[in-house]
Amino acid sequence: MFKRTRFQNGHLKRESRKTGPDVWIFRWRETAADGHRVNRKVVVGTVEQHKTESAANKAVAAFRIDINNETPLASLRPFSVQELVEHYMAKELAENSKKAYSTSAVYKVYLKSWILPRWGSYRIQDVKTVAVEEWLGSLSLTNGTKAKLRNIMSALFRHAMRNEWIDKNPISLVRQSAKREQAPEILDVQEIQSLLSELQEPYRTMVFLAAATGLRVSELLALKWSDINFESLEISLNRAVVHQVIGNLKTEASRKPIPVAPELAESLLSLRLRSAYNQPEDWVFASPETGGKQPFWPENLLRRHIRPAAKRVGIGKRIGWHTFRHSYATLLKANGEDVKTVQESLRHANSRITLDTYTQATTPAKRHAQSKVVRMILPKERESRAETGT
Repeated sequence: MFKRTRFQNGHLKRESRKTGPDVWIFRWRETAADGHRVNRKVVVGTVEQHKTESAANKAVAAFRIDINNETPLASLRPFSVQELVEHYMAKELAENSKKAYSTSAVYKVYLKSWILPRWGSYRIQDVKTVAVEEWLGSLSLTNGTKAKLRNIMSALFRHAMRNEWIDKNPISLVRQSAKREQAPEILDVQEIQSLLSELQEPYRTMVFLAAATGLRVSELLALKWSDINFESLEISLNRAVVHQVIGNLKTEASRKPIPVAPELAESLLSLRLRSAYNQPEDWVFASPETGGKQPFWPENLLRRHIRPAAKRVGIGKRIGWHTFRHSYATLLKANGEDVKTVQESLRHANSRITLDTYTQATTPAKRHAQSKVVRMILPKERESRAETGT
């Protein structure tokens, strides 16, 4: 009678060493080429790296799946979304992966906060497009957040296909359905002006900079004064900060310097002159609560200052940091800027074939485009003072 190979969990144990901290050892048995069963083991890490058995088990989860995936007939066992997520995080979102830390951190939050609670116990094959769409429709989230959830779900199942756990993507229509989403909420010029007039420093300059450059919040809060050249009117982007962890920028295109309109440079210089943290290596938006050692937390800024200010001036839209980036793109398009200038102003890494037919936007073109947006945003009385020199 045909006997199916058993799916094994292996055995995790903490062991002491003659020198150094204790380590976690994972042991399992596998079938050798001659058909005999042999014992295998691997060091998962030290107790300093994985302080609890639960943490060590999470670290070994992807390794355990790989072992069983190589076992004869293991493919007959249906994998759960929980196992898929663990394998995906260990392989695709690890520190040594190609994804930027900011991207990995965001993916992990989405996976743990929304995808796992809803789909973790499901078999991969049982997740269907219609069910995913119904689930997304029931969530009180912005369209942008729902689109991100779709993209991550799709990435998960592509990962499953690459590992030959499934033959086809059971939610292959998810990415197509994302095109039907409404455009993300944006702020018009009057709303940005009203919001700026209600904000105190340094929050006003934060929002002004975000709305006038399209910087991602991870880039905005990672700025140091040494990154701003007030003579050449340019900002150099050298790092990103996510959850107070300094990492690389999202893409190579993100490293391109951005122009700074004179009016925007004036606001930044005024902030620097008033700031207690104004040395070249200080954060531009340093948090007083940490003695300037760390920048502000973006979520706290939205909750405590920006959203309340928006509510006070009658803005009912749900504002997130990406709102300002979308608003900047919309204002550029409204001003009639060519597609290539918009693309490079936002520093997008990928472009469609049609975009590649445009010549590369020059810095003067990008500076001119940004200046028009800045002058749209600035309150009229401030613009008048700038023109008269008073």
